[in-house]
Amino acid sequence: MVIYAIGPMTANYINVAYGTERYGTSDFFIHQLISVVLSLFVLFAAFKLPYDKIRKFAKWIMLASLLTGVALAFLALIGSSVANCAGGGCRWFRFGSLSFQPAEFIKLGVVLYLSQLAAKCKNENKLTMSDFGLPFGVVSLLALFLVVVLQNDLGSGVSLLAIILAILFMSGISIKSFLMVLVAVLIVGVLAIVTSSHRMERIMTFFGEGGSDESYQIENAMIAIGTGGLFGAGIGNSLQATGYLPESINDAIFAVMGETVGFVGLLAIVLCFMFLLSRLLKVSERMEGDTEYQLIVVGIFAWVGSQVATNIMAMTGLIPLTGVTLPFLSYGGTSMLFTAAALGLCLQISCYTGREGKHNESISSGRRFRGTHHASRSGRS
Repeated sequence: MVIYAIGPMTANYINVAYGTERYGTSDFFIHQLISVVLSLFVLFAAFKLPYDKIRKFAKWIMLASLLTGVALAFLALIGSSVANCAGGGCRWFRFGSLSFQPAEFIKLGVVLYLSQLAAKCKNENKLTMSDFGLPFGVVSLLALFLVVVLQNDLGSGVSLLAIILAILFMSGISIKSFLMVLVAVLIVGVLAIVTSSHRMERIMTFFGEGGSDESYQIENAMIAIGTGGLFGAGIGNSLQATGYLPESINDAIFAVMGETVGFVGLLAIVLCFMFLLSRLLKVSERMEGDTEYQLIVVGIFAWVGSQVATNIMAMTGLIPLTGVTLPFLSYGGTSMLFTAAALGLCLQISCYTGREGKHNESISSGRRFRGTHHASRSGRS
């Protein structure tokens, strides 16, 4: 409803700003509606397609996702119009009116492959540098390099890093080794910020030392939320969405919703996300006897949770501003489709319980869900 209300405003100021008639008044709403329908289909397909068939291709899905990132970087390098560059980075393929963001595909590929790798090494007691650390590190570093460096997308990089660290922490490596990884990540993160003038400007703005240009978006996001008051200005009455707040339909949708539905509406949105994340944790706890499925759910929990937290905290001035979509609410099809696929997989896993897995070690490894029993109707998540 919010995108239906602010879509015409967004189309108008984009057309005026760029001197084009590319967007019609209903384009954003129609595209988002199509994305919602397709996402429901994808969610159902991921729920019904047996994971045994998916896991056979986990490595190939991961490789395909990384190759899309490489292809995007190459097309951007040669100046192809297929590589859509904006905001200081080339992050999308564009085919006419359709676009595709490889970073979302990479997240799914990383979740599937790293979960499978970590589970296999843990179950075979091979959490060594050669069997586990090296392939895990190579895939993680390559994915982060493609997203953060080549695509200049720190927001997606934060989500990707959250996935990697969550799976690594739950894989069973020692606390000492995990802390060493954290220190290395911190060092690299600081270097990535200090070597980028754009990121340094955002850090300086966060600490109140940036100029008006750097603080413009966060100031207008705070104005939008503050203007909404307790119950909001109402659907269609957003002033900030008329061109004052950049990315009002994408990264800043939370602030626009604050102006539209007020504090009460934002509280309801946050509670919905908290409920979703709590259910993912519940499913993860039930998968204690099935390492691979537990790691998949943990990775998806980190994926969704990190995006929700980063977006909301950035829009409320709790962390430096960074571009990341709010799952299911921000405009854009790629993020919605791949997040729906991930949650569909979690729905499938939630139909099984690992509570009795430890009592079934003698069960053949060829069984569809080793050491698991299908949950009763009352025990489903």
